Amino acid sequence: MSEMEGDSVTLNIGSEDMKDGSQIWWRFGKYLLAEINVNNDSITVYDDVADGRFRDRLKLDNQTGSLTITNITTEQAGIYKLNIARAESSLSSPSSKTFNVSVYAHLPVPVIFSHTCSSSSSSSSSNCSLLCSSVVNVRDATLSWYKGISVLSSISVCDLSISLSLPLEVEYQDKNTYSCVLNNPISNQTTHLDINTLCHTCADSVHCCGPTEAVIRLVLSALVGVATVIVLVYEIRSRRAEQDQAHIHTSGSIEI
Repeated sequence: MSEMEGDSVTLNIGSEDMKDGSQIWWRFGKYLLAEINVNNDSITVYDDVADGRFRDRLKLDNQTGSLTITNITTEQAGIYKLNIARAESSLSSPSSKTFNVSVYAHLPVPVIFSHTCSSSSSSSSSNCSLLCSSVVNVRDATLSWYKGISVLSSISVCDLSISLSLPLEVEYQDKNTYSCVLNNPISNQTTHLDINTLCHTCADSVHCCGPTEAVIRLVLSALVGVATVIVLVYEIRSRRAEQDQAHIHTSGSIEI
């Protein structure tokens, strides 16, 4: 069973199992979660087991025997086992069922950005360098570039919290449809590429520069400004020194 975080998951048993059973147990690994005594019509839920990860999350239906885990998270993912002890009047042997529950976190929306721009507005063969990125804290996630419905490239993560990034190069005049998709076995998030917005030439320097280039240009401009001020100050001081020297020389001649 594959579920999304926040969902309510119900583990069902067959009507015949409930009818023929005299006692029913639900377990999660080594932990007993709940039990039903059909003959006494009594139910017991142990939601404080397993370090409290099931506290206020378990519901047991005494009519159907079904166990529901509410607001499920990855902490409740795993193997659930149902054991049924048959009534004495039943000829059937004791039975058991196993449920493997996988829980997936919600996926973030991938982000596409351009980290280069072409210096030539006339070259139609220039490539636009793109990067699709997403920070994931989920398992079994795959980041892929699509051209239409065809997969161009992909990268996957099994069970880590990392940043996934996937590069792509397209021509500036490319008219195809591209998209970046982050998916797991039960859901996906898609971002479509707008070539006209992200892939442009550097004819207009105001719009073409990425954050890094803009910072470099700003720093260079500041350095040029500082250098200009230093030169002006030096020239002013030099002129004043020359004037002072000339004044001293003139005063000395008059006294003689």
